[in-house]
Amino acid sequence: MEPEEVLNTASSTSNYANTRKMNRKEILETKRAINQIIKSASAVKDHLSLFPSFRSYSRNERGDKLTSHLKKCIQALLKENMEGPYGSEWPTEEKVKRKEMVSPDARYIFVHSANTNEMLDRNAPIIGFVHYRFTMEEEMPVLYVYELQIERCIQGKGIGKFLMQLIELIAKKSRMSAVVLTVQKTNLLALNFYLTKLRYNLSSISPSVIGVEKSYEILCRAFDHEAKAKLELLSSCKIQDQEFEDGEKEQNKKLLLIEAQDLLSDS
Repeated sequence: MEPEEVLNTASSTSNYANTRKMNRKEILETKRAINQIIKSASAVKDHLSLFPSFRSYSRNERGDKLTSHLKKCIQALLKENMEGPYGSEWPTEEKVKRKEMVSPDARYIFVHSANTNEMLDRNAPIIGFVHYRFTMEEEMPVLYVYELQIERCIQGKGIGKFLMQLIELIAKKSRMSAVVLTVQKTNLLALNFYLTKLRYNLSSISPSVIGVEKSYEILCRAFDHEAKAKLELLSSCKIQDQEFEDGEKEQNKKLLLIEAQDLLSDS
């Protein structure tokens, strides 16, 4: 090998090493920035203070600050709404949810029944709640909805949709890239609510998309192009580099709903 070739090879190796070093540095800086966004969002004591028009809903609470009364209300609503969809798995899942419920990362917004003068009464019965957290998915900051529970007798009256609109406002205000949530396949009402009424999308990280057999699906709503590319079914590199057009994405949503309707008719 000529001296000039040796020099060129050494130079190429050095450039490659520097590039890798820069890539690692950029990745670490990106992760630090995302973690700071999540930390800042989690540090806000009352997300409802950012939206005065929503003050008829009680101030959000942390999981590790819940009173015994609130814990009992949460457990009762979870059992009422989720024991059916989980079936025989419920006793195990109930223990998991009780542990998730009191996490310091858990944030809650509670809905109380209105009294006669329409003023917020924190002692009034709780008729619904949303449990959410700030976390990371696909190296992006997201607001993850762990639970959205409304009493059966008032479901279908717009409260769930209202809460999800509030959740999306909180997510955007907190600089999250998307709202992500999990739905049991057997929870047909919830699937219809998110896919049809709210028009959420099947996520690229959902079990059925990546070829894993699970009892749930992961849905999301992304707020920017990068998040859509990474988290939504459309053009995700996680699906063996397949590219999905808008029509195909809608078709997947329809197939999921058809499958849910078939389960309903069988039952």
